[in-house]
Amino acid sequence: MPLLNSVTTPYAEAFLQVADELGQTDEIVSEVKEIIDLINDSPELEKALSSPILEKESKRNIIAQLFSEKINTSLLNLLKLLADRQRIGILVPILERFLELYRENSNIALATVTSAVELSDQQKSLLTKKISEIAGTEKLELVTKIDSTLIGGFVASVGSKVIDASLASQIRKLGLTLSK
Repeated sequence: MPLLNSVTTPYAEAFLQVADELGQTDEIVSEVKEIIDLINDSPELEKALSSPILEKESKRNIIAQLFSEKINTSLLNLLKLLADRQRIGILVPILERFLELYRENSNIALATVTSAVELSDQQKSLLTKKISEIAGTEKLELVTKIDSTLIGGFVASVGSKVIDASLASQIRKLGLTLSK
């Protein structure tokens, strides 16, 4: 990943600086997350953007059709620039690096919670509060994922800290204890 970071970081840093200077960082962060979700949910779009066969102009047209009038002008200009420089194939890593830098600059910790079922808003709120205490930060961004193999409970991670409160883990521990 270091090689990819050497390509993504300059774009991400420059774009974060532009967003900050325009005072539009929060709006752009929200739109960046939506674009990442859109591309991750659409393998066809990801293939089209990273295709070496499609010409720059075709990629610019795809971007214009999908995003014109829907996203911040600065973000749209970044997408067009990446298409022109044939970097649009690594759009998601660039945007993810942008979010990492934004979190670092804003002292926001990223917590990933994987659960067996979809969490309610109340559960998310309680987890956010508890994880904030454990991480020692007031600002926390919670990303939730679902993994039915956990059977029940959840696994939360913030940085290098992992909280495994899953039923699958407890069953594994019980099995190890019984085998001794």
